[in-house]
Amino acid sequence: MLEYRQNRLRMDPLNCNEVSPSSENVDSLEFCRVRCRGVFDEKKSIFIGPRSRSISGVTENGYYVITPLMPLANDPKSVQAPILVNRGWVPRNWRDKSLEVAAADDQPPSIAPPSQESGKRSWWMFSSKKKKVEEDQVPTVKPTEVVGVIRGSEKPSIFVPANDPSSFQWFYVDVSAIARACGLPKNTLYIETINDNVDPSNPYPIPKDTNTLVRSSVMPQDHLNYTFTWYSLSAAVTFMAFKRLQSKKSRR
Repeated sequence: MLEYRQNRLRMDPLNCNEVSPSSENVDSLEFCRVRCRGVFDEKKSIFIGPRSRSISGVTENGYYVITPLMPLANDPKSVQAPILVNRGWVPRNWRDKSLEVAAADDQPPSIAPPSQESGKRSWWMFSSKKKKVEEDQVPTVKPTEVVGVIRGSEKPSIFVPANDPSSFQWFYVDVSAIARACGLPKNTLYIETINDNVDPSNPYPIPKDTNTLVRSSVMPQDHLNYTFTWYSLSAAVTFMAFKRLQSKKSRR
């Protein structure tokens, strides 16, 4: 399994538009690298966690941030359909700020309606500046190119709580549920970015490194290690109990 994933990560990345994900073939596509171009819709970001990260021996809690990558108009290299991108790990305050912005957007504007007189006085000012405002407010869209690995939904253990989209609580990756929460089709492609060329001046989000990507939560080698550890502990406890009981008998 480990070698299979490593071999896939060594392959040249596919064009994102050449991949058509579905529930039937997502397993065959998993761990293939893809190259995608578009623009992030930051307002629809989903935070998965909390997930801990060890930095120089210090453990810090944070989240993985998943953001839709949207198509760019008049750009042939852009994605033709939105995809979900796990951009990497971010500190807790990223999620807090995102929730604050979402709450502020939901608040109705507290602006009193203008009086008739002030409306007449301001009309000519508005019309004279309308052309300049339209020119100044033309949005500039900066395209983003992402190289990532196709992944599927996570399989949570019995100890992981259920996701609660209504309260923005996401404990594990459920691709179809996240896509639905973002207003996207349930078969939306989901990728995880690769930790290449991270900008030191703007380190967050921090993508997963290759070793983390190729390893599942518990790899077969880990199962063998856990088995050996538990059998060793059991043997040690049994030996200690035997010696203690034997010493009690000798005192009698």
